[in-house]
Amino acid sequence: MAEYTAPLRDMKFVIEELIGLDQITEMPGYEEATSDVVRAILDEANKVARDVLSPINRNGDLEGSRLENGVVITPTGFRDAYQAYVDGGWNSLQFDEEIGGQGLPQLVATSVFEMWDGANLAFMLCPVLTIAAVECLEKFGTDEQKEKWVPKLVTGEWTGTMVLTEPNAGSDVGALRTRAEQEGDHYRISGQKIFTTWGEHDFTENIVHMVLARTPNAPPGTRGISLFIVPKFLVNDDGSLGQRNDLRAVSLEHKLGIHGSPTCMMQFGETDGAIGYLVGEECRGMEYMFSMMNSARLAVGREGVGIAERAYQQAANYARERVQGRDAADPASGDVAIIRHPDVRRNLLTMRALIEATRALSYYVAAELDIAYKHPDPDRRNTAAARVDLLVPVVKAWSTDCGIEIASLGVQIHGGAGFIEETGAAQHYRDARITPIYEGTNGIQALDLVGRKILRDGGEELKTFLADVRETEISDPLIADAMWSALEALTATMDWMLEYDGDDPRAVVAGATPFLRALGLVAGGWLMARSASVAATSKDDDEFYKIKIATARFYAANLLPQVAAYAQAARTGAAEIMAVPAEAF
Repeated sequence: MAEYTAPLRDMKFVIEELIGLDQITEMPGYEEATSDVVRAILDEANKVARDVLSPINRNGDLEGSRLENGVVITPTGFRDAYQAYVDGGWNSLQFDEEIGGQGLPQLVATSVFEMWDGANLAFMLCPVLTIAAVECLEKFGTDEQKEKWVPKLVTGEWTGTMVLTEPNAGSDVGALRTRAEQEGDHYRISGQKIFTTWGEHDFTENIVHMVLARTPNAPPGTRGISLFIVPKFLVNDDGSLGQRNDLRAVSLEHKLGIHGSPTCMMQFGETDGAIGYLVGEECRGMEYMFSMMNSARLAVGREGVGIAERAYQQAANYARERVQGRDAADPASGDVAIIRHPDVRRNLLTMRALIEATRALSYYVAAELDIAYKHPDPDRRNTAAARVDLLVPVVKAWSTDCGIEIASLGVQIHGGAGFIEETGAAQHYRDARITPIYEGTNGIQALDLVGRKILRDGGEELKTFLADVRETEISDPLIADAMWSALEALTATMDWMLEYDGDDPRAVVAGATPFLRALGLVAGGWLMARSASVAATSKDDDEFYKIKIATARFYAANLLPQVAAYAQAARTGAAEIMAVPAEAF
């Protein structure tokens, strides 16, 4: 099985030519992120992906993490890889220099982490949660908390987690029962949590858990949830580690994929209660946690892109090497590599086109996040923030749905060999399958898009986005015709959703998932069309640009027509969906 190699040429194209790195480096604080610097970072990150993370991906799947005598032992090579990651300063990539980070844009960090997601998704789930914990503490922690916890999280000397889910409360976080009793300047936390990614491991000496719990007099539901810092080891005033806190990993989940990542059932407070420290105010925990979840949702969408790229690379390599059947255009040539067959070529191009579209969309949203954070003009910051809010659920859900489709096509191209674990194609499919589930299932993302991001503001931000798409100049007639037809179908469904005045309150939300998929295809198509225009006007006669145009034309001819069907399904209402009674299933 070939090792992962980052698609550096395409990454650099999206960053520099499609998105425009210059618009990022013009902003205060990002001046040093020049093209030469970014290219050097990407080259070095590719070495980490290819030489450190990719080689241990397979054995991570085979060995898995295991729990022995209360200690989690990670697969061979994982601990050394994490130390190399920390020693290289990679964990601090996107954090502000004021807290010990390197101050690089989200756009750059997104491309770097995409590589590592593709090289070893199970490994990378650990750092992504540490990043989310830092962002949460920086926004809502006290100065004392920031001074105590953030520096070692930034360097990666300690890791962070998100501890939400309970056996009785899955996506319904408001039903959680974990208790927090105040005791002086801290709280005693007691309860059981499940599905805690990297909740226990042997990478670092301390783990900082960000735990949701309920105080005694809190109101029911999400309004009564608070957020607490609950470390594995308490920290003394001088920064040294103190006693072990009253928490432990009870068991590890046996999962379909990402076996190298320990997913823990955690017990807090078996004796006196785990000591925790309130973040912000009581009963505002969900608000604070959402700051972590949005970051995590963008990261999960990026994971869909990364693992799809790895599946594509392996499938393309196999298709070039596997000899079977004759070329229909030249039957006398004898048996040929299967990449010569139209159906295999269609599968590969579908994989390639969806990867390029989802990559462009995730990078575009990352750049808008940079603008929302750093742009000197407050109006531009606000418009960028609104664009990010609109597209976060699309990046998360559409990219991960595409990731599964692409990994599945990878298995298909391998044929029977793809169903055999030894080829490794099945691992990509198994690993990808979690991404539409965690950090809010894709159904929840669709409801968020339609309910909170469209209906709540009368569709104003979506209308603005679609207006930007409509104003794009597309010179290629095939791409333009497909783009405008798809846009018309999507707009008609948006109008129906906004104008619906029927008596079924489920009618609009029933179409949320197909609507999100339609919007994803349109957003991706818009960026593919722009990519083709950039390639067509390039003075460089590089084969790369010709393939860019060909891939965009394939996307327009073969994928954009799906928008009309999704849009139609989105506005059929709930009658057919709810017609079969629950008892009949």
